Amino acid sequence: MNERKKHVAETALKLFQEKGIQHTSIQDIVKAASISKGTFYNYFTSKNDCVAEILEDLRYEASQRRIAAQIGKARNDRTIFIEQIAIFIKLQEEKHLYRLFEAILHSNEADLKKLVLKHRVHDMEWLTQRLIEVRGESVRPYAFEGVVLFTGMMQHTLFVHRYTNSSYHLETVIDILLSYLEDILEKMEQDQHLLLNDGAIQQFRSQVEHRTITKKDVLSYAESFDVAHFYEEQKDLFDAILEELQKERIRKGVLLPLLKPFQASAQDTTMEDAIQTFINMIWYYVHSY
Repeated sequence: MNERKKHVAETALKLFQEKGIQHTSIQDIVKAASISKGTFYNYFTSKNDCVAEILEDLRYEASQRRIAAQIGKARNDRTIFIEQIAIFIKLQEEKHLYRLFEAILHSNEADLKKLVLKHRVHDMEWLTQRLIEVRGESVRPYAFEGVVLFTGMMQHTLFVHRYTNSSYHLETVIDILLSYLEDILEKMEQDQHLLLNDGAIQQFRSQVEHRTITKKDVLSYAESFDVAHFYEEQKDLFDAILEELQKERIRKGVLLPLLKPFQASAQDTTMEDAIQTFINMIWYYVHSY
């Protein structure tokens, strides 16, 4: 982002934080930035595009700083991991971006809400990969769920600090919460139990990335099942679900009640995760078409 465009974006950011996105017009931005509307539209196609550029610039800057912190250091260096986590949070605090996030979440802008969620998920994916590098491959099955718990603890801890205007050392907070996560991961590995199954996580990622699940996707996944291993009641449920899916007009009132007993039929079996993924795909498909 060149300097003049950056100046316009920073001016818009201040207005968004002060007045809210909905109550800030393009005219407000061009007046505060001392530019013409034509200049604004040379840089951004719309107000939402301006917000998107601000968030993208934040992610790019955080990425560059994180890369710089990693140069010459071991990938499993826990201290560097803590420093890298702190980089993104400090950038948000420097620019008071949590106010922008709040403004977006309280707006009626569905696309912007989706954009904020997408950026958060990208950061969670980065945290997941780095957590695996720091803690080892054994945590991979539990890493994403661990990051969900960690980011929740972090978000609410910092919220209370800000709300009470308390002083704190960010790296110390991250260090302590990371140690809590490490204990949780050991427990998860020991019990081999997840609150979020792989199907739910994949559905979440699909929605965030705007990937549409089609009927063809659902039916193709169904073909992967070895129905010879289904017992009679389970096969009857599966056949009834497929029959309803193949209709030109799907009857949700008939299809959805079949999902829960089919899910229960696979509990504590080797097919539990695959059937849960199948059910999640169906649920997403019927609620989006």
